[in-house]
Amino acid sequence: MFYGRKIMRKVSQSTSSLVGTASSTRPRLKKKQKMLNIAKKILRFKKEVPTLVAKEPPPSVLEADLTEFDVANSHLPSEVLYMLKNVRVLGHFEKPLFLELCKHMVFLQFQQGEYVFRPGQPDSSIYVVQDGKLELCLTGMDGKDGVVKEVYPGDSVHSLLSILDVITGHQKPYRTVSARAAEVSTVLRLPVEAFLSIFEKYPESLVRVVQIIMVRLQRVTVLALHNYLGLTNELFSHEMQLLRLLPLSPHPVPRNSPQRHGKRFGSLTVPVEDREAAVKDAPDPGKDGATVPPTLSRTISMPVDIAGMQKNLRSDFDMAYERGRISVSAEDEQKGNPDVVSPPRAFARSLPLLLSHSFFLSFCSFSFFCQDPALLKGRVTLHHAKAGTVLARQGDQDVSLHFVLSGCLHVYQRMIDKQDAVCLFVTQPGEMVGQLAVLTGEPLIFTIKANRDCTFLKISKSDFYEIMREQPSVVLSAAHTVAIRMSPFVRQMDFAIDWMAVEAGRALYRQDDQSDCTYIVLNGRLRSVIRKANGKKELVGEYGRGDLIGVVEALTRQPRATTVHAVRDTELVKLPEGTLNNIKRRYPQVVTRLIHLLGQKILGNLQQARGPFSGESSSPDVTNPASNLSTVAVLPICDEVPINAFNLELSHALSAIVSIPYRLSGWLAQQEDINRIVLYQTDSSMTPWTQRCIRQADCILIVGLGEQEPALGQLEQMLENTAVRALKQLVLLHKEDGLGPSRTVEWLNMRSWCSGHLHLRCPRRVFSRRSPSKLREVYEKVFEKTADRHSDFSRLARVLTGNSIALVLGGGGARGCSHVGVIKAMEEAGIPIDIVGGTSIGSFIGALYAEERSAVRTKQRAREWSKAMNSVFKTILDLTYPITSMFTGAAFNTSISKVFQDKQAEDLWLPYFNVTTDITASAMRVHQDGSLWRYVRASMTLSGYLPPLCDPKDGNLLMDGGYINNLPADIARNMGAKTVIAIDVGSQDETDLCNYGDSLSGWWLLWKRINPWAEKVKVPDMAEIQSRLAYVSCVRQLEVVKKSAYCEYIRPPIDRFKTMDFGKFDEIYDVGYQHGKLLFTGWARGDIIDNMLKDHRSADYNDSKTKTDSCTCPGSDFTDLAEIVSRIEPVQTYVDPDADAAEGKRLL
Repeated sequence: MFYGRKIMRKVSQSTSSLVGTASSTRPRLKKKQKMLNIAKKILRFKKEVPTLVAKEPPPSVLEADLTEFDVANSHLPSEVLYMLKNVRVLGHFEKPLFLELCKHMVFLQFQQGEYVFRPGQPDSSIYVVQDGKLELCLTGMDGKDGVVKEVYPGDSVHSLLSILDVITGHQKPYRTVSARAAEVSTVLRLPVEAFLSIFEKYPESLVRVVQIIMVRLQRVTVLALHNYLGLTNELFSHEMQLLRLLPLSPHPVPRNSPQRHGKRFGSLTVPVEDREAAVKDAPDPGKDGATVPPTLSRTISMPVDIAGMQKNLRSDFDMAYERGRISVSAEDEQKGNPDVVSPPRAFARSLPLLLSHSFFLSFCSFSFFCQDPALLKGRVTLHHAKAGTVLARQGDQDVSLHFVLSGCLHVYQRMIDKQDAVCLFVTQPGEMVGQLAVLTGEPLIFTIKANRDCTFLKISKSDFYEIMREQPSVVLSAAHTVAIRMSPFVRQMDFAIDWMAVEAGRALYRQDDQSDCTYIVLNGRLRSVIRKANGKKELVGEYGRGDLIGVVEALTRQPRATTVHAVRDTELVKLPEGTLNNIKRRYPQVVTRLIHLLGQKILGNLQQARGPFSGESSSPDVTNPASNLSTVAVLPICDEVPINAFNLELSHALSAIVSIPYRLSGWLAQQEDINRIVLYQTDSSMTPWTQRCIRQADCILIVGLGEQEPALGQLEQMLENTAVRALKQLVLLHKEDGLGPSRTVEWLNMRSWCSGHLHLRCPRRVFSRRSPSKLREVYEKVFEKTADRHSDFSRLARVLTGNSIALVLGGGGARGCSHVGVIKAMEEAGIPIDIVGGTSIGSFIGALYAEERSAVRTKQRAREWSKAMNSVFKTILDLTYPITSMFTGAAFNTSISKVFQDKQAEDLWLPYFNVTTDITASAMRVHQDGSLWRYVRASMTLSGYLPPLCDPKDGNLLMDGGYINNLPADIARNMGAKTVIAIDVGSQDETDLCNYGDSLSGWWLLWKRINPWAEKVKVPDMAEIQSRLAYVSCVRQLEVVKKSAYCEYIRPPIDRFKTMDFGKFDEIYDVGYQHGKLLFTGWARGDIIDNMLKDHRSADYNDSKTKTDSCTCPGSDFTDLAEIVSRIEPVQTYVDPDADAAEGKRLL
């Protein structure tokens, strides 16, 4: 062997020395090359292919730091630490401001059973427990107190709405809320008045605090009480919320007023003589020459000049009267706005007649909304909406503030899991609507509609911000109108529901802790890790904005199944168990919603596979760690990476799915709240901005050039030396006309643990060298077009937003040739494929498509292989003594290796996996890396025909994956696919088989087949038996997959073909193509394809699916769903205002 290798090296050297010589030496070169190939075969000299080194996630990924606010190891006093924690919910205060607040802290000592506060006492303080325990109680309708929350050291008792009342000067006493000491306790008391002195010194902090309170209010209302508990009109007050801005007048509104509103304007009346003068000046519609205002079918919009308001009552009305004569602004006419109509000539005199008293009084109230009426000049428009007009829709980003002058506006909200909408409240004259969304900058949580003719004033969000910038106190008036609109129930819940801020690396809770609450993520990211019995830790899943955590454990009262820690700074809602019980007693329909959430969780557990790192490093994730991302940092490996073009290309692809800002430099938290996903572009070095991007990221994309050497960049080396908690993904860019991916294993081995990798084929414009201004010009034109859904950047966008589409191909022998036809039909239907996987023949066809990404090329190569499989001569030569199998497997190995050569699974364009059965460990194996042809061959190993293949990694014996999972749609789902298209070609049940008795002679069966006059008998051959055995082994798993909501199950009509009918490739292909073409045409008509490509989280905020824990809690089974039989119907949507007012008085 030694001399043989030495001779071969000499031959190799002599061959290489002939390169570049004259053409006469070419025949000799060919002979030398043949000789070299012969020597390789004889000596079995093979090129060593690098294998992927299995790496464990670093400790920073799986381990949490100390528990949040660890007092024992802190250098700060406990009272300062606890106060810092609880004041932080109102925003970030600089050190001088915080020290100013600490001066107002008071220490209070309470004995067991002693009340901290009771109903009737002023609600004007924040209480923080330093030692002991408090119980927060609510007084029910029966007068009894019920505990809704237990407050432990470090936690607080306060209401953001109560804080807002104090800030706005509308302080109220406690009505139904009380707190008592459950044991001897030390409590810190911080009066809310302490903030007022800070606001005087730092006026800009006032706006931020009010906005934070409004954002928290909207989120707890929408997420905790609406999205998760299904409550709607129970959250809002139905009583008139008038702005008592003018002094009360003893004079009642006369019945002959042109627009009488009864008690609605009891607080907004003016002297009778002024009203009579106003009415007297107006034309009488019954007299000649007076024109009745025509019915307008479109909205009338007029700019209103507020300057000169508040001089006197008469001039106010005269000014409004004169403004009625002004036509539409020239700017609107030039734009040709279809919703703006120039009023007819008669409208100038008839507008005051329509509005008269209500217009004037409401106008005065609205002008008093701003201390300096001149700020409203040019920013307020007057609108008249006809009945049926929708002014704003739920989910709109561009919102405005509407102030009703006459008529009314109805506010609707969609119900959870239903298409119906319920009326939340009615905005009457003198009231505002839309101010919550304007203050928070978040999408509108309801729809505003004029059910009858309505006149209103409107201020856009941008104009309101301009007013707010010049007069910060304007937010107090707007915020107060929001607070009084909330129902008494929301005010109670504001005491009971906590806001939490968890720093990066800190544990929210630990495994085996007592579960007494449920959490909802407002922003940030959390990671769930389980500790096995052997001490090994495994990643279970990750949670992002809007996700629900701990619901199963809280409802079943089981200990925490995992440890959950913050990947980055995270804000959450904490819903205590006592609060949940109180809500269930008051609104029994909430129970149905909770059963629904619990049922989703239990059913989801039944469909989950093993953990991401259990046993094999190639096992899929139980939940996709890249799902529900909010922030993505893009980090270039070297300066040659076209990072600007990459980000613009990715932004273009993301814009087709979600709203996406690019390269932000400020207001990061607000942008994260507004947009579905945020891209952070790092600098080329470790600057403070780069550090901020890494700390803020849910996921880090490490971008490199596939054609370069797989070396670590300078910035990446710095990243390797830091404890990064965010998951990292390697993205390799390739030229459109360049070579395919290669050496991916070396790229991955050079780096620490990465959660995945992607290959992107980039258009030429990405690599073109242009100045930033020219690049912007190019992409401005690109953004005008819709992104190609089949491009690699669109695939990356779907991966980042959790909208990947997977294609899973089942096993079934020659029947699998129909896979190629269905793929061809998918391409023609415009269905993109982001992940490919399969079993047996499905693994072979899937690997071909993942390498080629073309149905035409896949068909050509699959047809050539099928012809080779049909060779009888090669089959006979491969026969062996049947101890383990009938064939040696050498011929079959050669046919597979010729197709894939030395290709590695990591070098495929699309993420790929296949399934095998490990008969050594009696387990399922999922392969995503390594020698492609070997694992494809292993997945196609029928028992009795071929010998098991020895895994080159560990030597375990691998057989056909069809014995354990013939249609692995669940694996694709766990890899992050939102939708899985599963094609099943397995054997079907056959009931017409021949009853041949207790024994069967092969010779007799052969005679029956070759004798044309003999009666034909139907007996399955060995291949059919093996195929049927594989189908029977996983029939239960197949039924679960078929019923799964995420799976689109397809079965072409290929039952008449046998397992070894590879000679009928074209016929089987055509069956699959025709079936797919017909099926996908129906999908297109039924919007199934559009729903696959739709991002439900950004398209419909309320219909987003809630993701819960990924660990099964002990004791949870289908018996937990028994209560769903006794479904409690929701209460009626109509609420009597008088009854609601009476109830509110009782509660408050």
